[in-house]
Amino acid sequence: MSSEQRTSRIPEFYKKPIEERLKIVAEFAGLTEEEVALLKNFGNLDRKIADSMIENVIGAMSYPFAVAVNFLINGKDYIVPMVIEEASVVAAASNAARVMRRDGGIKSVATQPIMIGQIQVLGVKDPWYKRMVLLEHKEEILQKANEVDPVLVKFGGGARDLEARVVESPRGPMLIVHLLVDVRDAMGANAVNTMAEKVAPMIERLTGGRVLLRIISNLADRRLVRSWVKVYKEDIGGEEVVDAIVDAWAFAAADPYRAATHNKGIMNGVIAVALATAQDHRAIEAGAHAYAARTGRYMPLSTWEKDQDGNLVGTLEMPMAVGTIGGATKVHPVAKIALKILGVKTATELAEVMGAVGLAQNFAALRALATEGIQKGHMRLHARNLAIMAGATGDLIDRVVEIMVSEGKINFAYAQELVNKLSKEGRA
Repeated sequence: MSSEQRTSRIPEFYKKPIEERLKIVAEFAGLTEEEVALLKNFGNLDRKIADSMIENVIGAMSYPFAVAVNFLINGKDYIVPMVIEEASVVAAASNAARVMRRDGGIKSVATQPIMIGQIQVLGVKDPWYKRMVLLEHKEEILQKANEVDPVLVKFGGGARDLEARVVESPRGPMLIVHLLVDVRDAMGANAVNTMAEKVAPMIERLTGGRVLLRIISNLADRRLVRSWVKVYKEDIGGEEVVDAIVDAWAFAAADPYRAATHNKGIMNGVIAVALATAQDHRAIEAGAHAYAARTGRYMPLSTWEKDQDGNLVGTLEMPMAVGTIGGATKVHPVAKIALKILGVKTATELAEVMGAVGLAQNFAALRALATEGIQKGHMRLHARNLAIMAGATGDLIDRVVEIMVSEGKINFAYAQELVNKLSKEGRA
């Protein structure tokens, strides 16, 4: 297909079967037979399931599925599934967990699974007064919301409370209603959104305004996880290392440029577990960063201090909206396996594990930065990837890696040169 003939305007593309969609895209992009074959490989995800999960599916993409070991959280041992493409994250989490096993390991507690449904009311002439009217009719509104999901109510969840506030916006004052919903073991988006839509007509009637948006908020600041740990100085190289880690944290506390990278290190662990268990990782990420900026200044989600004995103590607090029922968690077969490996029984327990992993990951990054530097472990893994890309197999991979690392020449061209040279020597 010539570039003149190509068009992305494809009527009813979504109605076509996967094979036909892939053929159209292959012609559009000039994909080779090998590239098409790769896209056709759905791996451990059934093609019918994939096609039902999202629209316009033409293939599947695999990421490494790994496990982090050594985790002791609230006195219980966990093997933690992680899906991520970044080198050294899993190893760093496992090593951090190993030095955090004393005193029952990492402590982690999640609050009640309360999510917020936002209802935007426009055109209210007396918003402060109507705010009071809504609060006066709170029980009626909550009752209406709970009619939506009697099963959730039966299992102890449902709409719990109602809040209302007047927000000044570029378009004038808006009356914003918050529906607080206990979603139990679900992430909660579907239940909360449906409840918000259900009560919208009643809110319009009570306020005389017009409801526009009715949607969950991903700033889940009523659904937090709090994790904390003591790391003994003798386990990490003494008080000099403790001081270095605390100073590294202080940099993040003082500077949002550093805080963003500091929090990214936390999310390396959190999102890897979220991907393995098929959580809405975009919602978790959005909530985390919004929470980090809740004071009006972007701050680290964790805190590291030195206690009176010179040991390192760390804490983490962040929103953690996760579920063990519904959504992709119950559809994707590997997500089911991940939850089985993890052995969690509730969404609360999953949140506690993910908070603990985030704290451990953060410690690992700060320790590496404050001591040997983050690049040492990264570059060895990068060298290994380059050796494999250059065609090395078996023991040859390690030989190529050792030479590149020892000489400080870590690039693809040198990897190819070494593979060719060492392969010839082996055949001689």
